[in-house]
Amino acid sequence: MTAIAVTIAGSDSGGGAGIQADLKTFSALGVYGASVLTALTAQNTRGVTGIHAVPPAFVRAQIDAVFSDLAVDAVKIGMLADPDVIRAVAPASMPSASGG
Repeated sequence: MTAIAVTIAGSDSGGGAGIQADLKTFSALGVYGASVLTALTAQNTRGVTGIHAVPPAFVRAQIDAVFSDLAVDAVKIGMLADPDVIRAVAPASMPSASGG
């Protein structure tokens, strides 16, 4: 059975960090990867020039969608751009790893 991991993180437009790097790592390890975007960055190998936070309600909607469908074995958390996004990710009511 293939392990399932979800990354809850920002998107790196340069591809070297964030969900892009996490999904590459998951794949290299033979793990099915799902993702929840928390922020979009304007970024390259030299730096970050802009950050746009995803609205907290939409972050939560992504979490609910992924966990209602997949039996997630592991969660990797990366960039949480602001306190409201942290509050959307952190509740004790977060679905269990058994998919619901």
